Amino acid sequence: MRRLLLLAFVFVPLVLSASPKYWIYLKNKDLNASPAVSALTLENRQKLGLILSDETDLPVKKEYEAALKGQSVNIINRSKWLNAVSANLTSEQAMKVRELDFVADVVMIDPGFYIARTQPIEKAQMAPVMSQVQANAFLKENITAKDVTIGVIDAGFYGADSSLSLSQVFSNKRILGVRDYVKPGRPGDLLFSTAESFSDMHGTEVLAAIAGIDYQDQVQYGMATNAKFYLARTDYSMREYRGEEDNWIAAMEWMDSLGVRLINTSLGYAKGFSDPRENYQPSQMDGKTSAISKAAQIASDKKGIMIIVSAGNEGDDKSWGIVSAPADAKGVLSVGATNGKLWNRIGYSSVGPEFLSYVKPNVSCFSLYGTSLSAPVITGFAACLLQANPQLSNKELISLIEKSSHLYPYGNNYIGYGVPQASRALALAKAPYLPNNSKLVTAKGRTCEVEVTSQDSMVAVYRKKNEKDVIAQQVAKVQNGKVSLKRQNNEKFTTIDLRDYVVEVQWN
Repeated sequence: MRRLLLLAFVFVPLVLSASPKYWIYLKNKDLNASPAVSALTLENRQKLGLILSDETDLPVKKEYEAALKGQSVNIINRSKWLNAVSANLTSEQAMKVRELDFVADVVMIDPGFYIARTQPIEKAQMAPVMSQVQANAFLKENITAKDVTIGVIDAGFYGADSSLSLSQVFSNKRILGVRDYVKPGRPGDLLFSTAESFSDMHGTEVLAAIAGIDYQDQVQYGMATNAKFYLARTDYSMREYRGEEDNWIAAMEWMDSLGVRLINTSLGYAKGFSDPRENYQPSQMDGKTSAISKAAQIASDKKGIMIIVSAGNEGDDKSWGIVSAPADAKGVLSVGATNGKLWNRIGYSSVGPEFLSYVKPNVSCFSLYGTSLSAPVITGFAACLLQANPQLSNKELISLIEKSSHLYPYGNNYIGYGVPQASRALALAKAPYLPNNSKLVTAKGRTCEVEVTSQDSMVAVYRKKNEKDVIAQQVAKVQNGKVSLKRQNNEKFTTIDLRDYVVEVQWN
């Protein structure tokens, strides 16, 4: 199997500084202004039964921008959704801006001091996951995401135009637009030809996991091989900092203005920032606190955008362990990672916070090297479903993918509803129902034996304190067609994962 292009780089860490970056939240908008979106965006919303436009589509007031410039404020990004702009400010400037009568709040998002660092990214072998999600079911029906447009918000896309696995994307001119929010104004083609670190290939890997195919070796890396793309670089590979969140929001609003309905972002914000003062707290992964999660929820609820997000790679980190923003937002489809054989959670994959009332991650699939590569697999999956049924709304599409997954309806905060299955998803895209692939049994006392049909001698078992939150993930033996269970303390439900179907045990 061919791997994506990998070059070796040597980088010297640099200590850099700048004035802190702030969000400047504004009080109101010009309600007579025209919505800053395209005709295609309005057409898509009309088809989906959404409000065509509201105040979040109106641009930031020009007179406010002019007044800020009069205070020597150089605006970096504008968010019409949040009615805010971002800018680097000195402490003196921040004080003066707070006193302006049209300013609602000034919130620091980046202290402005950091140490640049980098590390290489491994390349994944994608063939196992193609089998796991039944990619051939799409190919049999000639479904390749034709006429579907996907937005990819990521770090750099270095080498994408010369990658064998992406040659069909570039030769057929299916890159519709490129923007660099890290270095605004830089020509888009430089994203493909210049790199500062290994991370500048991250977006290339993600793009290949969505749409890659190597015709020479007959290896499929992604399912959306005929999709079109808008690409945005929002992540500066030499530094980890919250200040990139406004880049991400700006990219989202740009893609929305162009009518993009499906967006992949294999980025997440939690801890590990170059400046520890920027780290979030686990309690803030509530889908409501971070600006990036607020924007993601607006995109879902008001713009009809399907956002697919990597859940995060902090599962083994005892000080964190849970999903990162914006994977915590209720309206996004967050994707975890499984092992290849048993389809249970791979250790690094972040789990959903127990304090959330909804299941996160939503679904999962195999990825040996991070949820950054499991999310784009499911993005390709979603794009194929949009070709099969373009009338699906973002929320219908999320529901369909969840229902097609192998643990449905017994999701948990380790792998969500499990691994989406293309055969089930295609059936759901054409009809509102599926054969029941689950069974609920009731157990009394401390032990029980559950009859199962399985060709495997070992199966994954999830012991849960309630309907979604896992106490422990284990492996159980299948002996004489039965799985023997001994109830743990505080265990109320047990999920037996047989891959073809799922058994839920409710303890009384």
